[in-house]
Parts: sequence; C-alpha cells; structure tokens
Amino acid sequence: MSFFVGLIIGLAVGLALIVGFVKSENARSKLRSELATTIAAFARMTVEDSRKILPAEYYPSWVVFSQRQKLDWLNQHLTKIWPYVDQAASGLIKDSVEPVLEQYRPIILSSLKFSKFTLGTVAPQFTGVSIIEDGGSGITMELEMNWDGNPSIILDIKTRLGVSLPVQVKDIGFTGVFRLIFKPLVAEFPCFGAVCCSLRQKKKMDFKLKVVGGDISAIPGLDDAIQEMIQNAVEDSITWPVRKVIPILPGDYSDLELKPVGILEVKLVQAKDLTNKDLIGKSDPFAKLYIRPLPDKTKTTKIINNDLNPIWNEHFEFVVEDATTQHLVVKIYDDEGIQAAELLGCAQVKLNELEPGKVKDLWLKLVKDLEVQRDNKNRGQVHLELLYRPFGMENDLGNSFGSSFSMTSLEKVLKNGANSMEITGNVNEVTQKRREVIVRGVLSVTVISAEDLPVVDLMGKADPFVTLTMKKSEMRNKTRVVNNNLNPVWNQTFDFVVEDGLHDMLIVEVWDHDTFGKDYMGRCILTLTRVILEGEYKDCFQLDEAKSGRLNLHLKWSPQHIYRDS
Repeated sequence: MSFFVGLIIGLAVGLALIVGFVKSENARSKLRSELATTIAAFARMTVEDSRKILPAEYYPSWVVFSQRQKLDWLNQHLTKIWPYVDQAASGLIKDSVEPVLEQYRPIILSSLKFSKFTLGTVAPQFTGVSIIEDGGSGITMELEMNWDGNPSIILDIKTRLGVSLPVQVKDIGFTGVFRLIFKPLVAEFPCFGAVCCSLRQKKKMDFKLKVVGGDISAIPGLDDAIQEMIQNAVEDSITWPVRKVIPILPGDYSDLELKPVGILEVKLVQAKDLTNKDLIGKSDPFAKLYIRPLPDKTKTTKIINNDLNPIWNEHFEFVVEDATTQHLVVKIYDDEGIQAAELLGCAQVKLNELEPGKVKDLWLKLVKDLEVQRDNKNRGQVHLELLYRPFGMENDLGNSFGSSFSMTSLEKVLKNGANSMEITGNVNEVTQKRREVIVRGVLSVTVISAEDLPVVDLMGKADPFVTLTMKKSEMRNKTRVVNNNLNPVWNQTFDFVVEDGLHDMLIVEVWDHDTFGKDYMGRCILTLTRVILEGEYKDCFQLDEAKSGRLNLHLKWSPQHIYRDS
C-alpha cells in the first residue's frame, strides 16, 4: 500500500516538476521573443524618435545625434601632406580653370592667363561629413570645407586698350559643402563605377584683387568685371546641379551627366507692402528671378515707378535640371537710376514642393537674406503662379486646383506643350517647338457683397461701390452705390470679352462715394488662371491696401481658343 502511495506521490511531484519546467521555458521563450521585438524596435528608431523619449537635457555628454561627423583625423593628415598636394594640384587646377575663365572673360579684356598659381601653405579644413541616403543605387557624401588660404595667384590680363596688367588674387576666404556621389554600385572593386563631384553649397567666397605695383581702381569697372567673371565661372562650372563625372570603371555614365528635366512656368503677378527706400516719393520696384544665378539665366521685370504695391503680371520660363534640389529665387529691388539698385526683399520656392502639372498660386513673405532667417521686419509679399512641367509627361495632368474637376482645355494645351518640347544633346541648347495659345473668352463677374469694410465717413459709415477693370483691354464697369453700409450687398453681374486670358488680369477696387468725389478703400487683383482652369468658382477675397474688408465674388469663364503657330 505504501508502495502505491509513494508511486502516486512521486508521479504527482514529477508531473508538477515537468509542468513547472514547461511553464518556465514558455515564459522564458516569451520573454526572449518580447526582448527581441523590443531590440528590433530600438534598431528601427530614428533620431527624432529618441528625442521624443528622452529630452535633450537628460542626454549623457557623450551622446551625439547627428549625421555630421567630425574629421579632425583627416585635417591632421591633410596638413602634413599639404605641401605635396600643393605641388601636385596647382598645375592641374591651373590647366583646367584657365579655359573656364576664358569662357567668361569680360568684354573689356582681350586675354587672360595665369602667370603664377600655387595654393599656398595653409591647408583647408574639413569641418564635417554627412552621408545621404540614395535609395540603394549609390552613396552620396557631403564634405563641409573651410579655407582661409594664402595662395599665390597672379592673372596676366590684357585690356582692349592694349594695357597689360598683372592682377594678384589674395586673401581668399571660402566656406562651402562639396558633394561626392559614388554611383552606380557594382560587384567589382572599388564597388562603384564613377564619382560625381560638385559644389553643393557655396556659403562664402571672398577674395581681393590687387594690381601688382599699381591700383586696380585706375581702370574703372575692371575690379567688378573680374569679380563677376570668377563668380560666374564657379557658379556655372562646379556648383550643383552641375557636376563633374569621373569614370572609375569602364562604362557608359551619360545618365549621370547634367541634363534638363523640365520647364518651370512662372507668372509674377504682383507685390504688396514693399519697403520704401526713397526719401522723396516711393520706391521704383523691379524683380529678378532665377533658378541658377547666371546673367543669361536670370529674368528681369519692367520697373514700376513710385509704387509700393506694383503689378507686373509678367510670364517667364526656366529650364529645370534637378527638381529635387533646385529653388526658384525672386529678388525685388528699388531702381536707383545710374546707381546700383537696392534690395527690398527676396523669397524662394523649393521646386520639390510643386506637384508636376498643377498650377500653384502662392504669396511669399519677403526677407532680407535667404541664408540667415533672422529678419522679423515686414518687407512685404510677392504673388506668384507656378507650373512645373517635366519633359515627357504623357499622362493626364488632372485639374490644377482640385480633383473634383475634369481635365480642361487649358490643361490639354499645357500637356501638348510639355510633350512637344525637344532637347538636343547640348545641355545649354533647349529648343521648344510649341504652339502659341491665345485663350479668348467671356469672363462673367458677379459682385455679390462685401464684409467689414473700413470706416471712411465721419459718421462711422461708408457709401461703397465697386469698379472692375481688365488690365490689358482697360474695359471698365462699376456697381451701384450702397449708402451707409459697411457690409453692402450688390449681386450685380458684368461680362468682359477677353482677348488673351492667360496674360490678362482683373482689378477689383472698392470706393466710397462722396458728394465731391470718391475715396479709395482697397482692391483685389485676380489673374484669370483659376477661372480658366475651373470654369467657374466663388470665393471671398481679402482687400489689399485696407485695414479690413473682404469681397465676395463669383467668376465664370466661357472659352473660345485660338491657336497660332510660332
């Protein structure tokens, strides 16, 4: 009997041990699985995720979250070998730079050569390196470099007047970011086929010019001409998106070369609330627009005299070479006659923020400097309409202002224009074979009402009416007067025959009627792009040049297209 009791107890204890062991193993397995999941989650964490978990003030001193790595070790070795680098590189740079400068030689010079070129005794310092993800097709490295050098560079120049001058380039200060792209990745040592080199960003480039044994100011304009020549040569020869492709392994790397990828259409509509730089009267603004800041690639508008709210309504086209990194820059100046124009403000638009085939209407705040964004002063705004059209876009462009509308005839025209672009083998030669489109039609404008108009009468009221003017044809209409009302209702419709809708605009002004005249209350300036694309829309517009006030309008377009070969 005791045998059976012992057997049962032994079996129970054994089973209990087995069950306990199994549960322990299952718990350990679950813990290991959860730990592995946690570790995998940590491996997928980004820098932003880690900053959310642990505030910066609690970081240990040795924790640094940055893609930028210091290069003290490289700078130490570069300093040691710099004398040898100088000897090896000076001749190579001289032979390669001299032809580039010759391309940009000012008209006042008849010849330009280097008589001496050495890099000096001060080595550049690399202040950081970053690795940029490239989707696996290549490796992109960016090196930040700072060089306050003492090179010995002497240019032998000869002017059109027959005067020969040795000009020394001295006190060079340069800070920039160089981009190296190792692409494509291959299964053969050194594991990449070619290297693309470019100056990704030029933060500072200062230098002085001095005539050896004389004064460069003795020849008027010479200093500025040479300065501009060097700046243009650097900008157009090595500044991104321009790149030098250096083959490492045999192969065809033409796809890495710079080539146009599309056209950016820009309509500079207007600016408002510009800074007044004149002591007498108002500024005389004009604008310069560019994607690459070269004289032959920069567009300039007409000058609008004595106006801080200028209307240009001018259309420009730019060749785009890298839509992912390039910007459209707009700079507005005050014309000073024979003196240098004074910058009123500038703004920029990243091209990668534009949806291909979609018109983007935007107001940009003007700032003093595009690099240093520490300017809180109100310098005004600039109004742009932008359309980026990549070459070869064959699919439907869709509606430019919303998905609820079908493709319009204007968009078909834009599509046909995009598909008819032809590019030659030369990057600098982009020929456009397209048909000039004259968009004619009837614009119907219903002035519905106004809200919160500013007080202009002594009694705290106003007697408002609205004038409507087409800018090109100067056709004009006006509403009736609504007495003693800051929230008037008109509900009046006016028709305008428009001969060129793509380049015309509607100016809507609100006035206060007085017995002896009228007082200006504010205005809205509308291009016809949106109504042509949508066919019809209703919107509320803020009054410009007024402390308050909104205008409710309904616009409708009845098109008639005329095509003219160009």
